[in-house]
Amino acid sequence: MTKSATEKKRVRRTPQNGGRDLSETPSKKGAQTKDVYQLFAEKVRDNKQLPSRWAIMQETRVEYFRGKDFTGFMKNHPELREILGADRRLDVDEIVNTLLRKHLLVRCDRLVKTVRPGKKKLSSWPAHLEIHAEQEFSENDGFFAWTFMKRRTLWQTILSFLWPLLALAICLFPVYPYQCKIVVLYSCAGALLFIVTILIFRAAIFGLLWILLGKRVWFFPNINAEETTFRELVRFWPEKDEEEPPKWTSRVFYALVAVAFILLLRHHAPDEAARARYHKKVSNIIDDVLDWSPKLALSGMMDAKTVVNATERSSPPAEGSTVFSPPPETDSDISADAGRDGVMDSEDGVDDLPDHGQSRSSEEI
Repeated sequence: MTKSATEKKRVRRTPQNGGRDLSETPSKKGAQTKDVYQLFAEKVRDNKQLPSRWAIMQETRVEYFRGKDFTGFMKNHPELREILGADRRLDVDEIVNTLLRKHLLVRCDRLVKTVRPGKKKLSSWPAHLEIHAEQEFSENDGFFAWTFMKRRTLWQTILSFLWPLLALAICLFPVYPYQCKIVVLYSCAGALLFIVTILIFRAAIFGLLWILLGKRVWFFPNINAEETTFRELVRFWPEKDEEEPPKWTSRVFYALVAVAFILLLRHHAPDEAARARYHKKVSNIIDDVLDWSPKLALSGMMDAKTVVNATERSSPPAEGSTVFSPPPETDSDISADAGRDGVMDSEDGVDDLPDHGQSRSSEEI
């Protein structure tokens, strides 16, 4: 066989799969599988049917869910498996383990593992987490946190542009028209009064029920929570009380303390005159803020400049200056002025001259 025939056979043995190299197929398939699981994780996270909470893990705020909730969620939503394509028949634990390997999830554990004093059991949703040593799916006691950034919604994008405008509007409050200032002032005062009223109302209800019945009932239980969503923040109905009932001695003690505190406030309450002074002082401050305007500020600056100029004109000239100054008064001028004053006083019938005779008699005595 000649050399040319051997080269022709080598040319005929080239790959017949459209010129593609088979070594590139697994990498492309892996990239496609990764994109599929990324899309699946985003769809699951955006679905509100999966219960989730926010917590702090390594000084970072993360969103997490429980393993048992995820199992029930996948049973109720089998259509989400279609996103996985060829892996749609995998079990729940295999899907979660794949998400863990692709670093779309991380298994967590509660940071505080002991029951707090007064509690019967650990919290179902801990507020502080730590990374678990075993990164595998666990249905009973597993917590899983999302590691990727959630897609920004349209409202979040709009709000991101509105926050700088809001800050600028707050800084420009002094130059608002009078009517706008009134609207902003009463709106902020009403919102502040509403929040304070809710806090006082829930504290009073809690104190009465705790003293009378020994029950811990907090209406709006998440109003002071730091890690919570808006839906949980506005929830009115209180959570179930899982703590032990207080002793009757503690209830009686705090009842006496509450009565003493109320009597103390009533004894030191300001009278009508003091309340009137406070009201007038606050009203003056508010009126100063509402009545201020750039025109008044500029006119005040011009008036101050006019006063300064008048003061400079009335000040004595410096040595060597050519400013004209009136001549000093002489004794004749002073006596003439005194004579004119005496004539005017005599015409008015008023005697301003001292009685020298009476002064001498008083000295002789």
